[in-house]
This record gives sequence, structure tokens and C-alpha cells, in this order.
Amino acid sequence: MTRASSTAPAAPTEAPTPTERRARARRRRAASLFRFDRSLGSRFVAGADEAGRGSLAGPLVAAAVLIDYASLGLRDRRSLSDLDDSKVRSPEEREQLYPRVIRAAARVSVTVRCVRGIDARGLHVTNLAALGRSLERVAVPGAACLVDGFSVPGCSVDHRAVIDGDATSAAIAAASVVAKVTRDRYMTSVDPAYPEFGFAGNVGYSTPEHRAAIIEHGPSALHRRSFQSIAYSQLELG
Repeated sequence: MTRASSTAPAAPTEAPTPTERRARARRRRAASLFRFDRSLGSRFVAGADEAGRGSLAGPLVAAAVLIDYASLGLRDRRSLSDLDDSKVRSPEEREQLYPRVIRAAARVSVTVRCVRGIDARGLHVTNLAALGRSLERVAVPGAACLVDGFSVPGCSVDHRAVIDGDATSAAIAAASVVAKVTRDRYMTSVDPAYPEFGFAGNVGYSTPEHRAAIIEHGPSALHRRSFQSIAYSQLELG
């Protein structure tokens, strides 16, 4: 007589929810950022990035972060498992990542350049100088130094430009978070002084409402005059 198997059928595996799938995808992206940095073969990796280069108003903020991979603990790795290009993160997510980056980094540097300085020197020159300054402040001997998108002439440390660096390197992505959060906090803080421009919402970037406010009220002291964008040429700012 054949006996029936006593093994119970396996319970069906529940499909991950959309939230779980997004979280897993983020962890995979963060892991790829750290793999890129480790592939450089250096204990120390420094990354630099900026925020505000394409805005109509407000300062340019460059940041650099140095990661010591010999002392980066499991807790730090887990806390940075959501690290990614700051542009694809919400303001709330960037605020959550900011203290984690500060805690995990060996060194952090922030360089801020004001609107009048940008107008006097030019946006590109100002941007490169700020990136170089931040990188120089965190670099240590033997570090692999990276800059998002640009090679910086005159920088005193050897470095490598990485296209889409904030989506490639953990150090650059960390710098991107620091630069973006620093600048967003400033633009939000000045919003009460310039309520007509909605800086708390647009943080100085071009939106239909922002452009309409410039047309109605004229540029404020925080608006750049030298930035030759389509929006500015349409507004005929002087």
C-alpha cells in the first residue's frame, strides 16, 4: 500500500510590495556606489559635488566628503544603504541622510559662494574654484579624489572627473547630499525675507511661479544677473 506523503506543501511566498521593491533597488544602487569606490584601491576616497549651479537665485554650495574605508563600520554602511544621487531623493530623505553622512565621514568640507561673487567671477569659474577648495580641505595623502563631472584646473590634489559621479561614487553621492541639504536649508531660511519668490518651495530654481514673480516684482538681492539661461533671456533682466 502506498503511503501518502506527510510533507506539507510549501506556503506560497508573498510577492514584495512596491515599497519593498523600491527599498531593495535603493540598497542595490548604494552597494554599487561603494563597490565603485572600493575598486579604486585606496583606503581613503574623497568626493566633491555642488548644488545650485543651475539656479536663478541663491548661493552656489560645493561640498567634499572623505570616506575612510578601513574604519567604515557595518553600522555606517547600513545607515548609508539609501545613499544615491541626491537629485532623486526627496527633501525629507536628504535630511535623513545628512546626519548619517556626517557621522560616517572621516572629513567634510563645505564652500559657499555668494550671488555677487558668482556675478563678478562667472558661474563656471566660481563653481570650479569652490569644488577644488572643498576637495583640498578633505584630501589626505594617498586618497583617491573624485569630482562630479569636472576636472578642476589649479587644484592642488590629483583628482579624477567622474561623469554622473553622484550616481556612481559613494563619496560623491555623500558630498551631493551635504551640498544640497546645506543650500536648501539656507534658501528655506531666507524665504520669510522674500515671500513673493517662494524660495522655500523652489530653492531658487526656475519654475513658472518663480519666473512670474520675477516679472512682477523684479529680481531680488539674491537673484543672479550673470546667469545666461533661457529663463533670464526671456525675462530681460538687467
